[in-house]
Amino acid sequence: MNESLGPKKIILGVQFLFVAFGALVLVPLLTGLDPAIALFTAGAGTLLFQFITKSMVPVFLASSFAFIAPIQYGVKNFGVAATLGGLVVSGLVYVFFSFLIYKGGIKAIERILPPIITGPVIMVIGLNLAPVAVNMAKSFDGSGKFNGSAMVISMISLLTAVLVVMYGKRLLSLIPILMGIIVGYIVSAIMGVIDISPILNAKWFVIPWVEAIKNGSYALPIFDTNAILFILPVAIAPAIEHVGDVLAISSVSGKNYIENPGLHRTILGDGLASSFAAFLGGPPNTTYSEVTGAVALTKATDVIYMRIAAITAILLAFIGKLNAVLKTIPVPVMGGIMILLFGMIAAIGVGTLVRNRVDMAKARNLVIVSIILVLGIGNMVISFGPITLGGIGLAGVVGIFLNLILPEDR
Repeated sequence: MNESLGPKKIILGVQFLFVAFGALVLVPLLTGLDPAIALFTAGAGTLLFQFITKSMVPVFLASSFAFIAPIQYGVKNFGVAATLGGLVVSGLVYVFFSFLIYKGGIKAIERILPPIITGPVIMVIGLNLAPVAVNMAKSFDGSGKFNGSAMVISMISLLTAVLVVMYGKRLLSLIPILMGIIVGYIVSAIMGVIDISPILNAKWFVIPWVEAIKNGSYALPIFDTNAILFILPVAIAPAIEHVGDVLAISSVSGKNYIENPGLHRTILGDGLASSFAAFLGGPPNTTYSEVTGAVALTKATDVIYMRIAAITAILLAFIGKLNAVLKTIPVPVMGGIMILLFGMIAAIGVGTLVRNRVDMAKARNLVIVSIILVLGIGNMVISFGPITLGGIGLAGVVGIFLNLILPEDR
């Protein structure tokens, strides 16, 4: 194996991390978690996934955008430790789906979570954070108070990402988030709004958890019922999207991963990797479609490339200077990228309804989608004694309930 691991393979493997890097670090930066820990858990989670799937599926796992709003709400209302505990338990949703698939195939999930539910839930994930994106785009502190310089920086970052999406060629087209952040950072530096002293003062080698405990972004997870019930249902949408991701990489590789190693193994690997990541202080993981696109472009379907990317991510987690650079990215840069990113997530939800030809002329479908959207975007929260359920999770649970009880249109 060592003989075949030459410089060309190493460079190609590192390139896959480069494709995922922008999105990977964006989630912890938006939620207050530590980006260095997110790097470590992405790498470790990918290796765990490869172990569970018998090293057969060439995917890279990293930070899931579905959990941004729940993490932000959880940290504010339940604390870091309880939020991480809820995220750990959310991985059990994947384990449950793995069992259903093992026993009844994909249709077992589709009966509980058809596109009429998953489509609007995905839309809510994107639209729920629209005000946050706008406020970050027009201010340096995320308050939403208009600042002309902030708007210039955010719009340049957004425009860069849009141009890369529309006109980027080959590998460049797969890294719009990273390119938007880089250009926005450079413009911010030219405008003199970046304080580089944290970079100069940062150590070259650090242990991420030591730093995270000091700044309050990590604590040993505790299992609080309210936090668990608030976060747990959010895992429904990314777990279902996992099926589409596995189908996509199967098409790219020309192999049927649904059959071998089996969808039950891939979704189990995704879930356990997410729980493992949260336990260590990182955001839950998900399969990255950007990396699948890079696999299609390079035809590099050997799992060894994903291992190289994973090991590189783990090593980068201990470079203090890199972590300091990430933490000095100005708020408007992130805001500009988020305008595009969260809109794209919402559009994927719309695409789910369209692709599956969900008939919105039917009163039943209209009712289900309407209620999911309003409860989710409006952040409805309900309490039953000591138990609280709200936001995206509540919207998903209500959608499942309505889908089960409402009769089909005549």
